[in-house]
Amino acid sequence: MKKSYLYLSGIIFLVSITLSSCKKFDYYQINPNTPTQADPSLELANIEQTAFATITTEASLATRQLVYAQSSSTTQNYGWQRADFSYKNIAQVVKMEQEAARIGKPNYKYLGKFFRSYYIVGMTLTFGDVPYAQAMQALNNNFSDGALRPVYDAQEDIYLQVLNDLKLASDSLSASGGTINNDIIYNGDITQWKKAINTFSLRVLMSLSKKEANTKLNIKQRFNDIVSNPSKYPLLTSNDDNAKLTYYDIVGNRYPYNNNNSLKTDYYLDDSFVKMLKDLKDPRLFVYATQTPNSVTAGLSPKDFNAYTGLIGSAPVADNVQKMTTGNASAINRRYAYDAVNEPSVAIGYPELQFILAEAVARGWITGDINKFYTGGIRSAMLFSRYKGDLAYTLDDIETYLKQPAVTLQSGTLLPQVIMQRYINTFMNTGWQSFYEQRRTGFPTFETAGAGILNGGKIPKRWMYPTAELNNNGVNVDNAIKRQYPGGDDINGVMWLLQ
Repeated sequence: MKKSYLYLSGIIFLVSITLSSCKKFDYYQINPNTPTQADPSLELANIEQTAFATITTEASLATRQLVYAQSSSTTQNYGWQRADFSYKNIAQVVKMEQEAARIGKPNYKYLGKFFRSYYIVGMTLTFGDVPYAQAMQALNNNFSDGALRPVYDAQEDIYLQVLNDLKLASDSLSASGGTINNDIIYNGDITQWKKAINTFSLRVLMSLSKKEANTKLNIKQRFNDIVSNPSKYPLLTSNDDNAKLTYYDIVGNRYPYNNNNSLKTDYYLDDSFVKMLKDLKDPRLFVYATQTPNSVTAGLSPKDFNAYTGLIGSAPVADNVQKMTTGNASAINRRYAYDAVNEPSVAIGYPELQFILAEAVARGWITGDINKFYTGGIRSAMLFSRYKGDLAYTLDDIETYLKQPAVTLQSGTLLPQVIMQRYINTFMNTGWQSFYEQRRTGFPTFETAGAGILNGGKIPKRWMYPTAELNNNGVNVDNAIKRQYPGGDDINGVMWLLQ
């Protein structure tokens, strides 16, 4: 599998060669026809479009929601190895911050604090310790000084910096900081940005649930500080507030899998996911999947739960191909490949917030009505996924669903039920978040019994460090590996966050 990160060490390595090759090199790099300065708003839209593009089949394969039936998939079978760093995206954020400082538009700087945090959290969730403080120093100084081979920051220190930066961003965004232009997410609405940043802060804090006793991070207090002060720290209040990319039927702005031939023919729902939805009589199954060809022949309605069956994610390809070709498997719903608009790509959403708050009540972090948060999360998640057309379920269908005993919260299973609904909500959206949540909580159980499974039947805990780091920053990456993973740089190493 591949996670889309570029290498800081590679960028820095090339720069270090440049700096040592010729004193007058910079002189020849000045192109009078290419501007080196620009308004920070010109960077913002591209940053948003890159950061909030969260729709990927890879995450759905790894989380037992989808099955790829064309050939063996290391993502689906848990045999992945290395991923790459991506400081190119952070470098663009840093450039926006620098331009904001140059022309006195601080709101872009505080948005930059958020985007830096967003990216670095994604990276540390992937690997564990990563370069941060010295890497940021190098980026901020355009590699003119600072670390050319940055040391790796401890994950604990990264999270402390992230939490402080997010608080600073929320506290500091203001009307006096200037108009935010070219904003394709919130059209320059500062309050909306505060809602998104504070909601993301709660996500980060909940991801640290195993560290709630850590006095350095002070997780529970930080969580309470946000939730208990809505006037200072507003949160998302509905799906209308979601931090999302909306798609349009315009070239370059269509749904990322629109007209994707592989998605039209090779992707099926995982049977464990289908069974979960069928057991709950969850009408989202009708808009996530297509009924099996055999059920169509038998005259079953597309709103009959018996019309749906999945493939086994851990099974050998040949077994799944046989089941698929005999008409006994449900493909992914046609809308994902044929609708140019389809659903928005959600980076931070209101349903997720409600499930986070429900989990916080279950853990005793805050007081409140857990059922209100739980049902509010389900209701808003189902409203988001309703789609349109003949298979769209009604508002009455949602309320009927919520009243089922299988959906109603039970005192002995509060946390599993909350996490399960959060998981269902992530189908084909919100990137790898559902994988990280399962890794943190153990819910739901990912099926690994089939003969196609790799990695000794174990679900990986991380990705190995990039080859470029081993080549260009070997001492520091080796120190980071020894500090974190006694067994070496392998995909089963348990990072600090999970201990």
